[in-house]
Amino acid sequence: MKSVKYRIGKWLPSDRDFLNSWIENKIRLTKDNSLPLDPTIDDLAKAIFTDPILYMSFTSMYDEIPQGFNEPVKNYDTMLLIMNQILTEAPCYSVVEDQMGLIGFPINAILDWAMGTSGGYLAFTNPFVNEKLRAILNKWKTFLESSASKYVLVDGPIAQKQPDYTNPIGWFSPKALEAIAAMDPLRGQGKSPKEAKANFIYNYKCEPSKPYFGYKSWDNFFTREFNPGVREVSPNDSDSDVIVNACESAPYNCVTNAKMKDKFWMKGQPYSVLDIMADNPLASEFGDGCTVYQAFLCAKTYHRWNSPVDGTIKGIKNIPGTYYAESPVEGYDPAGPNDSQGYIAEIATRALIFIQSDNAKIGLMCFVAIGMAEVSSCEITVKVGQKVKKGDPIGTFHFGGSTHCLIFRPGVNIEFDFHNQTPSLNTHNIPVKARIGKVA
Repeated sequence: MKSVKYRIGKWLPSDRDFLNSWIENKIRLTKDNSLPLDPTIDDLAKAIFTDPILYMSFTSMYDEIPQGFNEPVKNYDTMLLIMNQILTEAPCYSVVEDQMGLIGFPINAILDWAMGTSGGYLAFTNPFVNEKLRAILNKWKTFLESSASKYVLVDGPIAQKQPDYTNPIGWFSPKALEAIAAMDPLRGQGKSPKEAKANFIYNYKCEPSKPYFGYKSWDNFFTREFNPGVREVSPNDSDSDVIVNACESAPYNCVTNAKMKDKFWMKGQPYSVLDIMADNPLASEFGDGCTVYQAFLCAKTYHRWNSPVDGTIKGIKNIPGTYYAESPVEGYDPAGPNDSQGYIAEIATRALIFIQSDNAKIGLMCFVAIGMAEVSSCEITVKVGQKVKKGDPIGTFHFGGSTHCLIFRPGVNIEFDFHNQTPSLNTHNIPVKARIGKVA
């Protein structure tokens, strides 16, 4: 089964047969390696086995997958073994992924069909399960932040690990650099080089003369910063009425009638502002009729957040939430996790940054960083009371990108600039710090 929209953000392949082949190879690798269970995996395994509700949920999620869907993972035991294998692996690039798509969400990939079942819905919205998953993902995050993960930051074939990929190559190989350069919306414009390696060196802080381009780990590479001057707020956008893009991201949705409390699990996935803000005290300064702009990040691009306005940080909060819950109305659609971006804004692990704009016409607004699947380490780098200028750094996702929202109070009238496209699942990146709107 193929689906163009399944490649939203390029986190998972559009070719279902290719994805199944990857999972089947991963199962064989897992059985051959016979790694001891990591304590975090063993903890989840014991929790599932000893809790009758969890056992029913994790067992039924695989039983409920309809015949003909060709799911390689047949039970939760196999699921846990593959997750255990992934904890000591860093995502690499494969010579076929420029056609098929990056497997940047390996755990999401093995839960793909199971997430759409009623058993999956019960399991992955369970706070106790998400607590266990958080421990597992934190363990993987620790590996990705270590020097042991930089073996994929090379030019050429990857000799060690991951024979389940088709001809795995390092991220500084020509094909991988070309895939990164292809996501640059300013490639070939002005001083930005067209050639892929030169484009990377021009855009990002790195030391190409050193091993691994000077990066200390996979996470260090993935949270890389732009070089000074590469992404700056245009003098034409310095006007306090202008709102700039908080992330290098593609517009997904924009509504001007969001309610404070709504049925976000219904078809259409309305935004429920109070739920997004997790009943934060500052939510009381918002109300029915908010404007919500949402955009998604790509796997191969910049993953840091920048302030969309000039102002003062009034509140910050990290909110633990779900990791693999998708909207129940999406069913078995392979694009379900992508089409659930509105839904997960209310329930996924996320970070809130409230900014009091210096422009009274904007007033208090909220930036929301939303983790999707493995991408759920939201690091806030500003403090309450701190003054920020438009374009200043305010935080970052670890291991990749995800989706984010900008929420404005009722009565804030914004003329949005989507850069000649309509918000949807098939848009392209707008540069970070570029104009996305102007308040009237």
